[in-house]
Amino acid sequence: MTTVSDVNTAPPVDPAKTELAPVSPTRPFTWSVRREMWENRSIVFGPLIAAGVVLLGWLLGALHSPHVKFNVSGADAGSQAFVLIAPYGFAAGAVLVTGVIVGAFYCLGALHNERRDRSILFWKSLPVSDLTTVLSKASIPLIVLPVILLAVIIATQVILLMLGAVAALSGSSPMPWTRLPILQMWLVLLYGLTAMSLWYAPIWAWLLLVSVWARRAPFLWAVLPPLALCVVERIAFDTGHLATLLKQRLGGLDRAFADRVQPATPYDFLPRIDAARFFGTPDVWVGLAVAAALIAGAVWLRRSREPI
Repeated sequence: MTTVSDVNTAPPVDPAKTELAPVSPTRPFTWSVRREMWENRSIVFGPLIAAGVVLLGWLLGALHSPHVKFNVSGADAGSQAFVLIAPYGFAAGAVLVTGVIVGAFYCLGALHNERRDRSILFWKSLPVSDLTTVLSKASIPLIVLPVILLAVIIATQVILLMLGAVAALSGSSPMPWTRLPILQMWLVLLYGLTAMSLWYAPIWAWLLLVSVWARRAPFLWAVLPPLALCVVERIAFDTGHLATLLKQRLGGLDRAFADRVQPATPYDFLPRIDAARFFGTPDVWVGLAVAAALIAGAVWLRRSREPI
């Protein structure tokens, strides 16, 4: 006798009643930022290479002339302070300059390269808005790059501290952290990177706007129009207001710190933070407003952009 076993079958699913899991509003933005990091490795490798070059140069100099790098017992206090401080300041400066260069070239290619290699057709087919795409690209120089620079500089200075400690043990001299205000150095660095990100915001936004607008040679389109306007102003009105404005925007970070005073000791070298002076100046807020307008323009232009 043959019996038929009972088979438990699931009821049919009605596609109309199937609800998709809600997607977080920040998820497309987060993945867009991760995509930018994945496609632009120079954001990380550029500062790392600069830090590696500084460390290699310092090590070669220490092996070649250890008495110059470490033996400061017979020098005056000012010379001792300079020998001790110089590697840390030079490492920070080299990484910062590299970061600014990397950020500029990233912004110039962020929205131009996707049109040149026609990948814009693929990205526009995804459910990611132009606003999310442009904001994710703008967040790289404004947020991600300063964080990377902070981490690389601190890691480089920690390695220099360890090398200095080894040299101190071999030469019976004080440990470097007993004469260096390490925590104050990093606090000033964090504040300086924050101020740099806010101060350079209109520059990054301008480069992004040029990147989405220019069909070719975005670097020339980013540099030549401001220079041409400066020349026209000088010839027509015999004034240099625009040139002064550009100069201040490119190199006006000194207003983030208090004016220099005579240090009390040779080791009193750190610039003094003056947040009230920096955030109290209208130039910061006007620059942020201009940056917002330029980013809005980049979003509007990308909606109609096609492959080159």
